[in-house]
Parts: sequence; structure tokens; C-alpha cells
Amino acid sequence: MSSAYKILILGASYGSLLGAKIALAGHDVKLVCLPEEVKLINSEGAKVRMAARGVADLVELNTKDMAGDLSADGPRDVNPEDYDLIGLAMQEPQYGVPELKDLLNRVAKSGVPCMSIMNMPPLAYLRRIKSIDSQGIRDSYTDPSVWDNFDPALITLCSPDPQAFRPPEEKINVLQVGLPTNFKAARFDSDVHTDILRNLEAGIQSIRYAVNGEDVELPVKLRVHDSVFTPLAKWSMLMAGNYRCVQESGMRPIKEAVHSDLSASRSVYEWVIDLCEKLGGERGDLVPFEKYANAALALVNPSSAARALANGAPNIERVDKLVQSLAAQHGMQSDVVDETVGVVDGWLRKNRS
Repeated sequence: MSSAYKILILGASYGSLLGAKIALAGHDVKLVCLPEEVKLINSEGAKVRMAARGVADLVELNTKDMAGDLSADGPRDVNPEDYDLIGLAMQEPQYGVPELKDLLNRVAKSGVPCMSIMNMPPLAYLRRIKSIDSQGIRDSYTDPSVWDNFDPALITLCSPDPQAFRPPEEKINVLQVGLPTNFKAARFDSDVHTDILRNLEAGIQSIRYAVNGEDVELPVKLRVHDSVFTPLAKWSMLMAGNYRCVQESGMRPIKEAVHSDLSASRSVYEWVIDLCEKLGGERGDLVPFEKYANAALALVNPSSAARALANGAPNIERVDKLVQSLAAQHGMQSDVVDETVGVVDGWLRKNRS
């Protein structure tokens, strides 16, 4: 392996999943999170539970027992210039909070390459796609100005396909993986920056973890792709499942959103794939509906967006609105998408009032 990297990751939920895999591969990771998370992660480690092939119980990884060092700090306590790669793993609305907006501005000015693992692609990343009018989608973002200082060449996107949640009965340093799929990242413009991703990919691939005296292979890998469209595979899933958890009068699990009317789910899923093709993507870069529908059988909770709305959030990530706006730029429209956007708008109006 190449020498160890120093990786900064903003956000401790998805951040601790990717961070744990990177620390297992021997690199040093700093998570930026809330004061109570900082205290727990630094004293007890971040704990990530996942299923592994051939193991009856969930495997619990603790970042205190890894080849690389993983620790946590607050937004004011880190200097982005000290790192080789920066991961953006918070929900998009959080970056508008003054303390985080300041950190993101310092990240943009540092010149350090950034990999987003948000569902909502950073606006600067979409500027890498020539077929997108980035001015026309600004209103899909909570605070689009946070992305204005980024050089698009220094930002990439990684599709956060693994599903993970914090078990409500546990401390906030515990994360459980519900769907152990891979993180799919697009390459950077630069070969030098892309090599960092490829080295991380190789290091994570080679991890074997000792369970009851046997070395086991762990799921949730990092996969690096040449196409800028590969991470957009998540959009179809979000529009067929996650955002359709949101109902006029409450929330339903992703499994139900997808499987209660499979033909409606398939049609919106395929419609989003058609949109990605119109933007310049290739069907081969995206995930077939059957594979997603099968994975959705394991998703027995409402999506994080639905849970946030139910808990009164005044802002959530608006991939639904982004997809609607991009489609309109290319002469496409979907009744299902329009209805979904309308229902989410209604919840946000209610929460804000």
C-alpha cells in the first residue's frame, strides 16, 4: 500500500461507516461532528455493525482497534489544508449553518480534493456535467451559495448506496448497516487525485477482519468509476423509494413505497434513468430496477428524508425537486414526480409554520 493518507470527513453517521473502512485500511481519519459525538467517539470509538458472509451475528467494528487512527473534532478545530482528501457526509441543509458554512468555505479555498457522499450532489459537482444549466437548479438547494467557491475539478460524488441507521436504543456513536452495498465514486478530473481514490479502493478491498479466530471479508467497499454519471444511479432509487415514503398523512417504509405498487415504482425508476441518459449517462452505469426492487425488500424503515419531515425538519435534501428541475430543462415531466414534490412541499410548509 502507499503511505497512509489523512482524510477529513464532515459528518459522523455515513462518515463513520466510510471512515471505519478507511481506518481499517490503515489511514488516519478525522470526523467533524457535534460536541456530544466528538466526546463519545474520542473516548469509546465509533462502532459500526454490519452483517458479514458466513457469520451468524452482526460484526461490530470499533475504530479504537484499527490500523489507522480515527478521531473527531468540531468544525472550528480542523484545518482543511492538513488533509489529502475531504469527505462531505452531512445532509445538504446542514452546510448552511454558519459554523459549517465557514468550514466549507475553508475547504473550498484549501484546494484539497473533496468527495461528497450526500444524496444531494453538491452544486459544484453538477457543474462538471455540461448538459446541466447549474443556474437553473439553484432553488433546489437550501443555501446554494455554499458551493460557489468550489472548483468543480476538485469535487467528486460518491453514491451513498449502503443504508445505515443509528439504533434508537444505543449511544450516538453506534451505527448499524441495514443494506451493505458499495460506495460508488466518480473519478476526479486529475489522475493524481483519482489515484487517492483508487488506493483507498484497493486498501478497503484487501481488508480481512478477524471474527472468532477466522479472517472474514467485510461488505461495503469503495468502487471508483470513470463516468461522472455512475453516482447518479441513486436518483432512481430515491425517486422510486425514499421520497415516496412521504405521504399526505404520514410516512411509510421504503419497502412499502416500492412494492405496494410495483408498476408505478418501475415507471418512475425508468423515467429517472431516461433523464440520466438525456444528461449524457449510459444505462450500463446505472442499476437495473429488478436489482433495486430486490434490495428494497430489506428496507423496512421510512427513509431519512421522511423521518426528518415527520420530526418537523424545516429543510431536507431536495433531490426530488432537483430531478424535477433537471427534467424540465430537457423537456421531460412525470406526474408521479410532480405529486411527490407537491407532498414534500406541503410538509415543509407545515413544518416551517
